[in-house]
Amino acid sequence: MIQSERETVERRIKQAKRWIWVTFSREGIHRYPAAATDPKLCTAGEYDVSFLANAHRHIFHFYVAIEVEHSDRAIEFIQFKRWLESLYNKEILQLDFMSCEMIAEALYLKIAEKYPNRDVKIDVSEDNENGAHLEFLQTRPAQSIVI
Repeated sequence: MIQSERETVERRIKQAKRWIWVTFSREGIHRYPAAATDPKLCTAGEYDVSFLANAHRHIFHFYVAIEVEHSDRAIEFIQFKRWLESLYNKEILQLDFMSCEMIAEALYLKIAEKYPNRDVKIDVSEDNENGAHLEFLQTRPAQSIVI
């Protein structure tokens, strides 16, 4: 590699946006009351999801990525994971009407209290099959997105 290429690569390394991420899962029960009455959901046909109005169980899977300032364990990810897990008791989560997006938003509030001014990405899925991806962006708060 020639010197100018090496300098470019080293600059990219220094300027890289750094993240750590962890995963964990918890058993939970929730429901979607509107599914019983909303005609877009309660269709009595192929796309009927009225059953979601009843309390039902999932294994909720979490993926949490948080921005870090440097590459030498700015946040130790094992400690970060243990802290996140401690936010949810060992019993079955009683989530009432919370969607995956709502669960992610509630989790972000806790993360932002402990680790302010950092970009955070959170995925919450039901049974590791369907879920939500939220990005909470400090540098572009108007562009924080829900996918």
